Amino acid sequence: MQINLTDSGNRLADEAERLRLFISSVADYAIYMLSPTGEVVSWNLGAQRFKGYEPHEIIGKHFSNFYTPEDRAEGVPARALELARTTGKFEAEGWRVRKDGSRFWASVVIDPIRDEKGELIGFTKITRDITDKREAQKALRLSEERFRMLVQGVTDYAIYMLSPSGEITNWNAGARRIKGYDESEVIGSHFSRFYTDEDREKGMPANALRIASEAGRYEAEGWRSRKGGTRFWAHVVIDAIRDEDGMLVGFAKITRDITERKQAAEQLEKTREALFQSQKLEAIGKLTGGVAHDFNNLLNVLTNGLSMLRQQTRDADSLRLIDSMEKATNRATALTQQLLSFARQQPLRPEPRDVGRLVTAFETVLRRANRSAIQFEVQVAPRLPAILVDATQFETALLNLVVNARDATPDGGRITISAQARDLAAGEVGALPAGRYIEVSVADSGAGMSPEVLARAVEPFFTTKPRGKGTGLGLSQVYGLTQQSGGDVRIASRLGEGTTVSMFFPALPAEQQPVHVKTDGSEKVLVVDDQPEVLEMVAEIFRNLGFDVLTAGDGRSALNVLTREVNIGLLFSDIVMPGMNGIELANQVKDRFPAMKILLASGYPPPEAGDVTDFDFLSKPFSMADVAKKLRALAR
Repeated sequence: MQINLTDSGNRLADEAERLRLFISSVADYAIYMLSPTGEVVSWNLGAQRFKGYEPHEIIGKHFSNFYTPEDRAEGVPARALELARTTGKFEAEGWRVRKDGSRFWASVVIDPIRDEKGELIGFTKITRDITDKREAQKALRLSEERFRMLVQGVTDYAIYMLSPSGEITNWNAGARRIKGYDESEVIGSHFSRFYTDEDREKGMPANALRIASEAGRYEAEGWRSRKGGTRFWAHVVIDAIRDEDGMLVGFAKITRDITERKQAAEQLEKTREALFQSQKLEAIGKLTGGVAHDFNNLLNVLTNGLSMLRQQTRDADSLRLIDSMEKATNRATALTQQLLSFARQQPLRPEPRDVGRLVTAFETVLRRANRSAIQFEVQVAPRLPAILVDATQFETALLNLVVNARDATPDGGRITISAQARDLAAGEVGALPAGRYIEVSVADSGAGMSPEVLARAVEPFFTTKPRGKGTGLGLSQVYGLTQQSGGDVRIASRLGEGTTVSMFFPALPAEQQPVHVKTDGSEKVLVVDDQPEVLEMVAEIFRNLGFDVLTAGDGRSALNVLTREVNIGLLFSDIVMPGMNGIELANQVKDRFPAMKILLASGYPPPEAGDVTDFDFLSKPFSMADVAKKLRALAR
């Protein structure tokens, strides 16, 4: 076989020419050759386009002309050739200089060229102008940095990333503020730590990630835990993050504390419900009041008619019939009074009263209303502020509640009456404004009420008792009294767990409170007068003013009482008495009990009784208001 060397050489020459033409025509890359020492030995169209030199202007010159003065001063060109020679390749990015002095950001690759013997004969250098790419990358980094700063600066939202399995990978300032953890405490831990124990047991964290992964998004509200164990109501959004190939790379999680919003919504709903209930009861009350007034008029006719018939009749059988009819009209009259009470139209005689005293004084009657199988307890806080209330109607309301509690515990149980002062926020109980109230509650351990029964409990004639066992007006009377007294009723009950009915009455402001003289916490007064009827009248005045009252009929007896009893803070004595008069008694008390307040009284103290100017004096006749005014002066 013969080989035509001429043809073979021609083919190689043709391929070399085609390669040269290809390289020369490439416009997006500067592709050229350097000598072993770095001089430019070839120049293509791309090099000419973005470096600005014509071939004759640059061939033969050193490639360091393309470097910035700073890089040349640091020997960067020489170092690039040395690395390419020793390692087989040099690759870098950096600023390069065009013919006109302008700069561009270049991606540079330098490869060594060796002959068949391995001798270095030069370098190939490929340069690309990637200024636009660099600017885009710089803009992207800037955007990412701004976004990072934005996310980190947000304090109203907890914004952080999760791994595909739920581990926390970053943490912003909002997460730190809302959840209380520093970044070092949570990075790498599972986000389920923020869920409640109950929710973790239900598998809610895993379910949230599953839904986000499948649907792309998960959104919910629920309780979450802060550092320290406190809880807050959170609105949570979890978004799945996927790469360009659709692979799940993690989750973005945004949490916001909306506890205040939830509480506001609950309060609004509570207010709406209270308004609806109030409007419903107001409508029923108007109807009930109208019926009760008309019924009262009819009863008035019947009562007076029966009274006149009694005067005109002497027949025994007729009189017995009239007796039965009068008993029925009396029961009907009591019934209308309860209806008027619910309608807030009953005539009341409100007076400043100490609830604690009212309850304890009525305790004997309340105990008699119960069965022996029921454990009965009274818990009254000391020194409660007074309220403005009709004492008789208050006692009726209390008795109604105790009877209801007794009927709810047929097999025995516990009934507790309590009285305490409460500072309520606006709307905390019904529509009551903010302020101080006295809460009087009757709690039982009985059957309780269903929500349906509870919603109608105060409606007149509504009862769960068997026919003939109740009128359904007990709670109506309680409701009417509290409403007419400026208060409200709250009923808490659950089936099988008992019922608590609480009456709330506004506490009187300090300037309207009954005056008590207090010495070392005492509220005892010793009243001294030699006339029994006057002594009893004055003692009753002090009882109405809230004092524990001791009495004595003369000065010697008064000294014996003072010696025997403790915590007496006030002596109130008449001046004109046989034996030791009031001024002499006051002087002895002043010497023996210097802390005791002393108030003397007389119509006209005779000069021989002594000097009254050393003591507070009240002129007879006096009223309870006069005593109260004088006591206010003593209390200052």
